Amino acid sequence: MAHVERLRRYPIKGLDGADAESVRITAAGTVAGDREYAMCDPTADAIETGDDVRTLAYNGKQTDRVHDVRTRLDDGTLTVETDDDSRAFDLSTDAGRAAASEWFSGFVGDPVELRRREPPAFVDRPDAGPSVVSTATLEAVASWFEDVTVEGARRRLRANVEVGGVPAFWEDRFVGEDAPGFVVGSGDDAVRFEGAEPCARCVVPSRDPETGEPLEGFRERFVERRAATFPEWADPEAFPHNYTVMLIARVPEASRGRTVSVGDEVRVPERDREQ
Repeated sequence: MAHVERLRRYPIKGLDGADAESVRITAAGTVAGDREYAMCDPTADAIETGDDVRTLAYNGKQTDRVHDVRTRLDDGTLTVETDDDSRAFDLSTDAGRAAASEWFSGFVGDPVELRRREPPAFVDRPDAGPSVVSTATLEAVASWFEDVTVEGARRRLRANVEVGGVPAFWEDRFVGEDAPGFVVGSGDDAVRFEGAEPCARCVVPSRDPETGEPLEGFRERFVERRAATFPEWADPEAFPHNYTVMLIARVPEASRGRTVSVGDEVRVPERDREQ
């Protein structure tokens, strides 16, 4: 049976994810608590658009130093750990956020300000929603590289929703003209997901999530294997190139405010199958 295998949110953009048993879909259609904070250009005004988020919010595209720190956010307390340092900051206070900003500025070597933003927070595509990938896709991607594990692929690709019990690249069928949607859960509390776009990848997946070391030839190998394994159920016209994997979904307004949980059934409604 197709089901939710894993849920993960990324409290601070570009830094470590945290598994969750359940997540709430916000009124903006995103996962509550996902990319809630970001390291930002301290000279910038309020960030309002997706383009500004990608430009002004610091993450792994700007520096590989994000791989040198482990982070955990619990009840407003941020813990950061490196090989030679460990700190905790209370992000519920101005002083705590200022102290965290100072620490991150020294760590990445550029002035940054740790900011919090209401949903859609600091997701790259604020008009879309959760990212979705299948466990089988992660297994397939890991198999393309000698030194990449499934957990390593999971950390490289950074999806919110992982679906088990389906074939590799199952998520590809949900983008393109007349693409179906899928439903998580049942009854009046079910959450509908529709495809917004396939996720074009950046430099981050090519790096070891522990060390930041790039895997030589990653993109070339990825593109070669992606083309060779492109599924027959997907619409090739919906994919701008082969350096894409994972679905950027959209949750319609009628499904927002509901909860998705690990173990929930995932199904394609009959009316969508007929499309």
